[in-house]
Amino acid sequence: VDRREPQAESHAGGVEDLVVVNEEAVEKLTEGLISHYLPQLQTSKRALQELTYQNQVILLETLEQEITKFRECNTIIDLNSLFTEAKVYHNKLVNIRKEMITLHDKTSKLKQHSQSILHTTNQCSSTPSLS
Repeated sequence: VDRREPQAESHAGGVEDLVVVNEEAVEKLTEGLISHYLPQLQTSKRALQELTYQNQVILLETLEQEITKFRECNTIIDLNSLFTEAKVYHNKLVNIRKEMITLHDKTSKLKQHSQSILHTTNQCSSTPSLS
């Protein structure tokens, strides 16, 4: 049984022709077209998926490298601040050392002065008075 549906088709002259379409023929043509192009389309789809995956991997690796660079920069900044802080503490230690040397010198001079005073007082007390 041949099932045909009449289709109206218009032309430039405005005259309509009646076209008879065989559904089985349309189905077979459709299946043929699909079977012809589907393998190529599936191959192309797989290739695109693989490229997309590869691009994502490359993008992730690049992103990880950039994150590592930022971490290194932050580490360098932290090191710079540590070195600056170390310089400040070094200067403080140098100043404390100078003060300690100065204090040592002053205590040594005071010791000498006190010993000379003691020596002088001892001499004065050991000499007989003339009165």
